[in-house]
Amino acid sequence: MKVSQPRTALVIGVVGALFLALIIISPMLMTAVPSILGGGGSSTDCNGTPVEEASDTAGSDIPPKYLDLYKKFGKQIGVQWNILAGVGKRETDHGRSTMPGVQSGTNEAGAAGPMQFLISTWGGKPQIRMDSTFSGYASDGDGDGIGDIYNPADAILGAAKMLKRNGAPENVRRALFVYNRAWWYVDQVIEIARKYAKNGDVPVPPQADSSCDDPLVEAAPSTVVAKILAFALAQRGKPYLWGGTGPDAFDCSGIIYAAYRAAGLSIPRTTFGQWPFGVKIDAGSEQPGDLVFFNAGPGTGPNSPGHVGMIVAKGKMIEARCTLCGPIKVTTYQERDNIVGYTRPLANPDVLEQLKKLENASL
Repeated sequence: MKVSQPRTALVIGVVGALFLALIIISPMLMTAVPSILGGGGSSTDCNGTPVEEASDTAGSDIPPKYLDLYKKFGKQIGVQWNILAGVGKRETDHGRSTMPGVQSGTNEAGAAGPMQFLISTWGGKPQIRMDSTFSGYASDGDGDGIGDIYNPADAILGAAKMLKRNGAPENVRRALFVYNRAWWYVDQVIEIARKYAKNGDVPVPPQADSSCDDPLVEAAPSTVVAKILAFALAQRGKPYLWGGTGPDAFDCSGIIYAAYRAAGLSIPRTTFGQWPFGVKIDAGSEQPGDLVFFNAGPGTGPNSPGHVGMIVAKGKMIEARCTLCGPIKVTTYQERDNIVGYTRPLANPDVLEQLKKLENASL
């Protein structure tokens, strides 16, 4: 799904160049800078979320409130917290800049708030009630029911969602390029992020790790679901291909179709066919093997979702998202704001008949 860009580059001129230099070559950033080759301090968990300790530079340069928010929403959404912090530093010096558009109004490019979203990309206006219908990255990070572009908690959560949607944490350079389409901007943010990390790195999670996959298969509610999950997880790291059903590439519904087929079951091939096929289930009752559908892509809507993922554990799904979204991987889904609903293909009467035949054939 095409999304509008959050902002354009800051106006480059004498004042702009001096401002960039002050931000990037700040005395605070040049003290206690860790070696990029330094050991220790980073890891990744089985959610694919990079875990990186803060450097002394981060502790001295980032306001405590902002540092807590970067870490909180980086972990919650699944992006590198120090990349979020790099964006916050590069954009507005963590909200401390007195330039137009940071505390109120917009700058010359139309960007606003500490993370410099365009108003249109935020959702059409600076403050949005989260129970209203809107299209954008407006988020409620402090739980007051309002997505406020000038509120650090709301803005940082929105930025985390945008980076996640556009490739982070795996393809973080692409995610940053979409945030502001300039490679010099990408390089500057990553350089800042490295200085904020204790070991001077921007950790990227592995595309596939059997040590993370195995517990998911072992915890499957049935042997049939275990077969479905085992096949799907084995496809991690392969590319997205529209219409693909393997073995080398898949689209979002293709990997699900192929995974069920690997367990001896036949379900519809496309997202539009899979949505009405499974039995609808309530949010919160989904389990591995179930499907989660999203309102995404051209010609889609609440009754015709255009994207689907397969639940592999509570809060996690495996998905083939889009050509530019990186390879097939396990991601989180509960924080996405365009979920249409959940279904259970294994409860479809036709699938139940298929299961009986498989059971009888094994006797």
